Amino acid sequence: MTASNGRDTGPNPTARAAAAAPQAAADAPPSAVGHHTHSQVDPLAGLRTPGDPPWDVYLTGTVFLDIIFTGLDCAPVRGTESWARGMGSSPGGVANMATALARLGLRTCLAAAFGDDHYGEYCWDALEHGEGIDLTPSRTVPGWHSPVTVSMAYEGERTMVSHGHEPPPEEPAPDCPPRARAAIASLTPGRPAPWIAQAAARGTRIFGDVGWDDTGAWDLAGLTDLRHCEAFLPNAEEAMRYTGTDCPRAAAHALTEHVPLAVVTLGAQGAYAVDRRTGETAEVPAIAVEALDPTGAGDVFVAGFVTGTLAGWPLADRLAFAGLTAALSVQEFGGSLSAPGWSEIAAWWRRVQSVAGQDPAALRRYAFLERLLPAEEQAGPWPRRRAVPTIGFRRSA
Repeated sequence: MTASNGRDTGPNPTARAAAAAPQAAADAPPSAVGHHTHSQVDPLAGLRTPGDPPWDVYLTGTVFLDIIFTGLDCAPVRGTESWARGMGSSPGGVANMATALARLGLRTCLAAAFGDDHYGEYCWDALEHGEGIDLTPSRTVPGWHSPVTVSMAYEGERTMVSHGHEPPPEEPAPDCPPRARAAIASLTPGRPAPWIAQAAARGTRIFGDVGWDDTGAWDLAGLTDLRHCEAFLPNAEEAMRYTGTDCPRAAAHALTEHVPLAVVTLGAQGAYAVDRRTGETAEVPAIAVEALDPTGAGDVFVAGFVTGTLAGWPLADRLAFAGLTAALSVQEFGGSLSAPGWSEIAAWWRRVQSVAGQDPAALRRYAFLERLLPAEEQAGPWPRRRAVPTIGFRRSA
């Protein structure tokens, strides 16, 4: 793994290079609703005040059980049987983002439906007790089986097959989601989510991402909730299709006509961002890694960027940090449980500085980590718990 350099520029630069609606949750402090965190670093420590919202980030969406096959030499071939050298199971879907946020030290609240089968019990336990995510607004749906995704990772990509049913209609929806500094919303063309406008009206900073538009319309007007977002984080293909441009950097600039901050991920080329409010742009190349499983890497990127934004870091630092967390995640299998914590980030920083021949400018790009990382003797357990091959083993004492 090598470090990569990045840059940020001032105004006018020349460019180069949910299944469950949320239930009401009381605005109690996290300690009163069972919040805890395994992170050794609180990136918002210097910003917290007694009047803060109880949560840093609120999310709602569908939790899947992810079953991941790794070590495939190629894509499965029709009429043949393929054997994978590795396998893991972990909570997926919106759990990818929630886990990534919690591991970075943010107080995270998730509203989701869980099946009352063993899969649902496993996902609930892994998120609440394993990761310290507050599930107060979540619910277990009797008789509903958990959605499942099978992900096959090969050649640095993955193919997924999913199955699930819509949960039964929920009891009366809350007047407003719980107070939080920020919320991450998956925008759906033509389907506004009332909670997004409600949260934005209460001062919650909305970060929007988006999936593939199966309708083929690629009409920004259909993303009506985009007007409530502070930032929009599509990938390059999505950004170009929505803006009708043939360059992801041009697409990012075009998106700022609709949202203050546009962040476009460029895959192996890194990421590019434009902030309309300041005129600032930033571009950071990707970190070179050997990818085992890219499942959930986009979610980890968003979590890293939100963390840096809430902490008030410069734009280029936020991009670099988001890219780093995503790069670390693809070296492990699984979506949610591949997300790195501060111990892994600290280990990477110590390791990369010891590699001969590193570009000094690239190392300086990540020097901001020095003030954040725990001392080696305080780094805590490493590596973190990863996706388990089998659900149901009894825990050792």
